[in-house]
Amino acid sequence: MIGEIIKGLATTLKHLFQDPVTVDYPNVKRPVRYRFKGRHELKRYDNGLEKCIGCSLCAAACPADAIFVEASENTDENRYSPGERYASTYEINMLRCIFCGYCEDACPTQAIVLENKYELSFYDRAGAIYTKDMLIVDVPVNGRPTPQAVEPGLYDKSIPEMEDPR
Repeated sequence: MIGEIIKGLATTLKHLFQDPVTVDYPNVKRPVRYRFKGRHELKRYDNGLEKCIGCSLCAAACPADAIFVEASENTDENRYSPGERYASTYEINMLRCIFCGYCEDACPTQAIVLENKYELSFYDRAGAIYTKDMLIVDVPVNGRPTPQAVEPGLYDKSIPEMEDPR
């Protein structure tokens, strides 16, 4: 019994003089792994148009039923996305989300992406519902804000040409 106490004290003394493995969290943030699935983001094209075309495939693929998408029609005077439709309402209930990434896999335009941000906090249930304004990435430097006025017939495909992910 006394031998076990001495063994425990030796272990404690051995670790007492080693550097701590903790980090100063708010000031120092540890990098995440390559395949980490964090906070959702809605992406834009370089010209400022939203990638989301309001197809609701992400909502259909979500096993937790955490995504709600309401689509509206685009016009040439009021264009949000290159397709015929855009997501006028896009909400994710973060209390239900299980961060599986199925929404990211189901999106034909790569509009919804699970990024590497892991600081997700809210004070009430209403704050846990992330709206489109909270999810959309800011306009790029060379882009224009949405909605935009475009020349008629410029965007005649529902899904634009996709770039090769490789």
